[in-house]
Amino acid sequence: MRELARRHLGKLVTGAALAVAGAAVAVGVSLPGDAGAAGDTAAAGAARQDAVAPAGTVEAAPREGEKGVGRDPLTDAEITRAEKLAAASDTLRRSARDVDGDRGPQHLSTNLTETDPRLTGAAAAQRRADVVSYDYRGDTVVTKTVNLDTGTVEDTATDHGVQPPPGRAELTEAARLLIGDKLGAGLREDYADATGKKLTEAKQLQLSGMIFRKGTVRDVPAELAGCGTHRCLRVIAKVTNGPWIDTRALVVDLSDRTVGRLS
Repeated sequence: MRELARRHLGKLVTGAALAVAGAAVAVGVSLPGDAGAAGDTAAAGAARQDAVAPAGTVEAAPREGEKGVGRDPLTDAEITRAEKLAAASDTLRRSARDVDGDRGPQHLSTNLTETDPRLTGAAAAQRRADVVSYDYRGDTVVTKTVNLDTGTVEDTATDHGVQPPPGRAELTEAARLLIGDKLGAGLREDYADATGKKLTEAKQLQLSGMIFRKGTVRDVPAELAGCGTHRCLRVIAKVTNGPWIDTRALVVDLSDRTVGRLS
């Protein structure tokens, strides 16, 4: 097998390096000094999935009900209900902007709310969900706590300088900006080396990524000075059914839609 490009981004990750990089991305583990797309729980879960299952009959998962019990994960029906309730009470729908610049905040995640030790009795047993969104106009994280039993939004918190893990739409937009930028030339060339085809769209890649924390690097270029207040991502790309392409030196600032390179 010929060596694919010693130039460009350094480029196509092969051999042992591919195995290590592939594992890190697949489970969403942070690279040293970075905030990953998922935490230790996700890594442990992926590790368990990779373990060899004992021989025996594999039973189908039980049918999911409309409503979970206790600390059960949110069901699909609960997630849908929580997001509809949050959207119905959203006063930012007109002023906020999503990652594409369209009206309304960018949805990031919907998860079961942590237990509030101040609640007791029936109130403590009620099911709640945190619906987290990002407003690119104000660079703020908006978290709405929805009571799924009462159908009400109990709390809305707005935070600046807080950067939750990226969502799929953000990764796609970051990859699109990277592909179209002059600093994405190496990515485009490495993709062409691997496939013989031209890279023009994010959907040609399998994507993962993480929030860029500028405090984790020594020298931050001027174009990335806003990261932390701005929403900045490192995108890690994989050729579909092919090798990983190392783009970790490139950072996309989704707030001002620019790309920077780390030294």
